[in-house]
Amino acid sequence: MNLANPYFQEVVDAHVDIEAWLSGRAEPGRLAILMTRFSPQFSMIALQGAPIDYAGVDALFSQGWNARPGLRIEIDECREIAACDGGAVIGYRETQTDGTGRRTVRRSTVVFERDAHGRVVWRHLHETPVAG
Repeated sequence: MNLANPYFQEVVDAHVDIEAWLSGRAEPGRLAILMTRFSPQFSMIALQGAPIDYAGVDALFSQGWNARPGLRIEIDECREIAACDGGAVIGYRETQTDGTGRRTVRRSTVVFERDAHGRVVWRHLHETPVAG
């Protein structure tokens, strides 16, 4: 994986923070920092097909601290689907394994944009479960 690509790096870095948050390894005060990764106009389609907006993701994370002790998240198969001056569309595979050994795999597509300060932020995410 080419981590010199800032969008690939953001996928990896965000999931390091998400893993730390959901596993309880992050300090409880880190939620505000985690949420700065997302555009205020963020939207997503979750694994079950439900649409979620920024407020919904904030609520999920607010309730999710230490909800999955032992969680590990691995990211691979990053690929650039499209790119422009103001952002990119990136696909990747995410494997989650929790402390009980439960493992889930999903393929995700994320739309990134750059905010007014040039920071890469998550604008839209679509997750699809991988069977088996």
